[in-house]
Amino acid sequence: MSVSVVVATAYTPYAALGLFEKVNPSMSNPLLQDFDLPPYAAIRPEHVEPAVEQILSENRAAITQLLTQPASQMTWDSLVVALDEIGERLSKAWSPVRHLNSVCNSAELRTAYEACLPKLSAYWTELGQNRTLFDAYQALAQSPEAIGFDTAQQTILKNTVRDFRLSGIDLPEEGQQRFGAISARLSELGSTFSNQVLDATQAWTRHITDESQLMGLPDSAKAQMAQAAKGKDLAGWLITLEFPSYYAVMTYADDRALRQELYTAYSTRASDQGPNAGQFDNTPVMLEILDLRQELAQLLGYANYAELSLATKMAESVEQVTHFLQDLAQRSKGFAERDLAELRAFATEQGVTDLKSWDVGYFSEKLRQSRYDLNQEELRAWFPIDKVLSGLFAIVQRLYGIEIRELHDFESWHPDVRLFEILEQGTSLGRFFFDLYARPHKRGGAWMDGARDKRRTAHGHVQSPVANLVCNFTPAVGDQPALLTHDEVTTLFHEFGHGLHHLLTYIEHAGASGINGVAWDAVELPSQFMENWCWEPEGLALISGHYQSGEPLPAEKLERMLAAKNFQSGLMMVRQLEFSLFDFELHATHGDGRSILEVLEKVRDEVSVMRPPAENRFPNSFSHIFAGGYAAGYYSYKWAEVLSADAFSRFEEEGVLNPETGRSFREAILAQGGSQEPMVLFVQFRGREPSIDALLRHLGLTAEAA
Repeated sequence: MSVSVVVATAYTPYAALGLFEKVNPSMSNPLLQDFDLPPYAAIRPEHVEPAVEQILSENRAAITQLLTQPASQMTWDSLVVALDEIGERLSKAWSPVRHLNSVCNSAELRTAYEACLPKLSAYWTELGQNRTLFDAYQALAQSPEAIGFDTAQQTILKNTVRDFRLSGIDLPEEGQQRFGAISARLSELGSTFSNQVLDATQAWTRHITDESQLMGLPDSAKAQMAQAAKGKDLAGWLITLEFPSYYAVMTYADDRALRQELYTAYSTRASDQGPNAGQFDNTPVMLEILDLRQELAQLLGYANYAELSLATKMAESVEQVTHFLQDLAQRSKGFAERDLAELRAFATEQGVTDLKSWDVGYFSEKLRQSRYDLNQEELRAWFPIDKVLSGLFAIVQRLYGIEIRELHDFESWHPDVRLFEILEQGTSLGRFFFDLYARPHKRGGAWMDGARDKRRTAHGHVQSPVANLVCNFTPAVGDQPALLTHDEVTTLFHEFGHGLHHLLTYIEHAGASGINGVAWDAVELPSQFMENWCWEPEGLALISGHYQSGEPLPAEKLERMLAAKNFQSGLMMVRQLEFSLFDFELHATHGDGRSILEVLEKVRDEVSVMRPPAENRFPNSFSHIFAGGYAAGYYSYKWAEVLSADAFSRFEEEGVLNPETGRSFREAILAQGGSQEPMVLFVQFRGREPSIDALLRHLGLTAEAA
């Protein structure tokens, strides 16, 4: 987070990786300075712990001073806004550190980051269990002043009181101490899990010197592998477990043994199986995380961690979520079985009668090409990154009445990072960084991180929001621009939807602006909603154009793309339901004496149509639930997909680029942040509660599509 402009005169190549000369921590610490956008190139590991310790000490003193006021005399400004100011000071320093740890991980930075986790956990536990602070919030909520509060303020007070209770405010002293110890340990374990997945991913490579082993791979993938080999001073090609490399082999490599080798290495990361068995094994980490979550839930009076998780979500009960997922499974499993039967029959025609997990991606792509004459790799040529970005910006500009322009003077953590600004009628609404390409020392996956919240400060100034948007796409090779697959285009739109939710908020109270305060099972609504324009002809016309000629996507390719949209949608649905039910079952039952793998096998009995090999250890790298915010909440993707499909159906009725409908969505959903319950906001936009019908129709999982 940030406040006062620092302009980079030149990129400092290895500063953010910790590969630099040592400095005296007592010298000027950039994390303690005033800045607008973080001075990423100047932040060094030895700055981190001293800055955090100093800010925590000063924050504690400030909170003590704040609470010398009698609770009955507290006002919104003297309590809530004052605490926002205190919180901003810490967030401003910690946010860039947390971000760099994800995108420029190094041994030095990791050590500094992890040294701060128990200090931060202790601080937040102290706040959550501060009885005087809790009493002040209770008094403010019941004061005459509260009658005049707006909806967002009322919601913030209600949620804050709830969060105090979820932080153990009602526990006896011994219970509070145990709560703090569990919270600190869970923070450490989450970081350990994430680090071991990253280390396991980095630890395995396959050096290829015989090009015949790469038969079937597109030239772009081989060029990337050659570039990776060159970076290690090797001849030939280097395959890694970073997703673009893994995806290319699993989708296109004719060499079945190579696919099996790569699948095994990828699916056994951070486990007791595979080529690096036991080296980064997350199994004991997962077991301790699950035990501590169960203990934490019971400490707070909940039967299990799933119940505790739902205390802050849109769904109302464990039974409701379980029924929702099982209903989707019942509706889609037949389609998945049909998809798999067709794939097996096709593979048999190609001479493979024993279809295995490492064959699925390969033969699926072959079947797609055979059925629709559609080559995913060939489509890359029509999705160069700058054309996709310009089309994405044109779509949201038309829908939401905004303008997006690129900025060039800023400090970066990598040369590929770009910075953009959103404006409305010449006024800046916020800025966002794009870090789009896979590279070593960068966590896999794609995410949006709110780097700074919109809020009205104690001085009356409205602070604009900043977001980090991170992906792991295949980077440019040589003089050719980065060319995206259509799946990568969809991922970009998804993350940008999160970004718009954070950046287009009207709310000026930090506790409810942007994604703050939004129920976790509704937070995916704006992101999944944006994906729809990747499939609409009007949207595709804007985001596609051949990287050499600029020619639009040919009509026949567009038709084939749309015809193939729901290819294997049944298989994809049951895969996501497997993940969701596994997560929820694990946290709702605490295993009931079963091992993690036994829980997973039971779920597969219910919903899966194809079993992976016995050595597969998918849970060991399931960072969403063991190192992210999705514990007992992975179902949120499907829950929010129902919302997003139904919301988009209004655009289908009124025009997919209709600015009036876009403005309505912006004002009802994007602008409101966490100021009201998600269902209230959805009904404001749609005029009724959501229906599952639109989702099933969009995915082709209806009787008519059978």
